[in-house]
Amino acid sequence: MTSGTASDVILTAALTGPIATRDDHPGLPVTPEQIADAAADAHAAGAAIVHVHLRDEQGRPTADLEIAERTLGLIGERCDVLVQLSTGVGLDVPYEERARLVELRPAMASLNVCSMSFGRGEFRNPPDGVRGLAERMRELGIKPELEVYDTGHVDAALELTREGLLEPPLQFSIVMGVRGGMRATPENLVNTAAMLPDDAVWQIVAIGRAHLPLLTLALALGANARTGLEDTLVLNRDARAPDNATLVRRAAEIAAVFDRAPMDSAAAAAALRVSTEGRR
Repeated sequence: MTSGTASDVILTAALTGPIATRDDHPGLPVTPEQIADAAADAHAAGAAIVHVHLRDEQGRPTADLEIAERTLGLIGERCDVLVQLSTGVGLDVPYEERARLVELRPAMASLNVCSMSFGRGEFRNPPDGVRGLAERMRELGIKPELEVYDTGHVDAALELTREGLLEPPLQFSIVMGVRGGMRATPENLVNTAAMLPDDAVWQIVAIGRAHLPLLTLALALGANARTGLEDTLVLNRDARAPDNATLVRRAAEIAAVFDRAPMDSAAAAAALRVSTEGRR
């Protein structure tokens, strides 16, 4: 990994997610130890950031603070990757429990700005709750990762900025391929990216079949990219992805085609203006 230039890329590894189980992929990391090992391997493969969802002893999404604290501690013991803790957690976890995760003061955390249909479920992000979480993240100095699943979500994020709850430069994740959000097409990607402020930093989060083509397009456009078993369980139609690190290495190889090298975590923190002092 490099220390970072204007053309370099920030790669994020989404290690687990809230949907897949070990029945879907036997290598999915679900325990704190497995997630920490996967984080270290992904970091060695080129990921500057790991996006972390938590699971309980039954493998279900959880916002349990003890599990979160143990997971963050183990990751920190294994490597110096930037941790982006998901406050999305899972569709069945109450918003108030999800929001409390930021009290552990990770360097980064997701901020989902709108409620939406999500597959056959409902992803609840009530406006007052989102404002309260954005304000608390600002107080704690946690960098929000703004997850937008449709163009109206961009408008909602910009309104939070006008209210003084978000500080530029904003970091957006354009999420595509979730049923209930925007369709995963090149046109939608380009149009959504054009809505972002000029000083914003953004990455593609392409789910399922659209993962590889849209990841490639975003890298060609100069954006950052997320990959990992949360986003795709396969390398291609004939092969399952062995692990998160393999997906990160593939993203780095695609970026190299465009003469872009993965930033290390220190360079990514500087580019995103992430405060790492005293963080987990």
